[in-house]
Amino acid sequence: MTEKRQLYPSIDPYETGVLKVAGGHEIYYEQSGNPAGKAAVYLHGGPGGGCDPRQRRVFDPKKYRIILFDQRGCGRSKPFASLEHNTTWDLVADMERLREHLGIEDWQVCGGSWGSTLALAYAQTHTGRVSELVLRGIFTLRKSELDWYYQSGASRIFPDEWEKFLAPIPEDERGNLMQAYYDRLTGDDQAVQIEAARAWSMWEGSTINLYQRPGQIEHFGSEKFAVAFARIECHYFINGGWFETDNWLIDNAGVLKDIPAVIVQGRYDVCTPMATAWDLHKVMPDAEFSVIPDAGHAFDEPGIADALVRATDRFA
Repeated sequence: MTEKRQLYPSIDPYETGVLKVAGGHEIYYEQSGNPAGKAAVYLHGGPGGGCDPRQRRVFDPKKYRIILFDQRGCGRSKPFASLEHNTTWDLVADMERLREHLGIEDWQVCGGSWGSTLALAYAQTHTGRVSELVLRGIFTLRKSELDWYYQSGASRIFPDEWEKFLAPIPEDERGNLMQAYYDRLTGDDQAVQIEAARAWSMWEGSTINLYQRPGQIEHFGSEKFAVAFARIECHYFINGGWFETDNWLIDNAGVLKDIPAVIVQGRYDVCTPMATAWDLHKVMPDAEFSVIPDAGHAFDEPGIADALVRATDRFA
């Protein structure tokens, strides 16, 4: 059996900066690896999750110029947890602004979960600026995907964690849980907002791995992380990502046919079930499609990390 590849060793950025973008936002970005290497941008999840130093490790630092950035409202970007001027298309514009700011002609775009959503939206808008796509845990904000995770579906696999998710919401509001959460996450009562944010965020932290990680659940429940994560996610989901139609990203994926692509999907991904990745693969049949038989959703699960590193190594 071939030995699994692991993430590359930890590295520090050689540059960090803040880029002013439209709507009064300031975006934190960083570069690491080889300044003369192949440019690659890693798109974090959520939306609202912020970038993670481990994401640098998907790429060979000797061969790649690795760019990470905190999307609007989260991480080190400002204003914190802001929903104003914060849409998918604002983030697509931010990516283009960042690419131009860094003097990059084209770059490899890598992302998982919400990062795959943003990667697809960016690539379909700026096809000529994408050298390759490396996608994981495919998510396209279709109503069926959101209902599965936030109304009924995943709840049947994690009923114990689901009860904790339901706890802040009265029974008479549980017919539309995303709306009930949105009302609390955008309300004026800070205590109610924090309670809702922690429940929303910890539901995800409890369900994204094949094997639960207590430290990760605790991180998702930390107040600062949870408030940005829950507010921004719910804001995007209530608005369907501002896509023209429910199936927009998959219906338009044919324009990506000439971009080399890899799709990596955990077989037991409860957060973004494999059906969406399969639907995307049918529209992008030339993309390499890797189903990881012993993985859930997280990018650093051994089989998923192995597939991602193999993909970036090949494209290097």
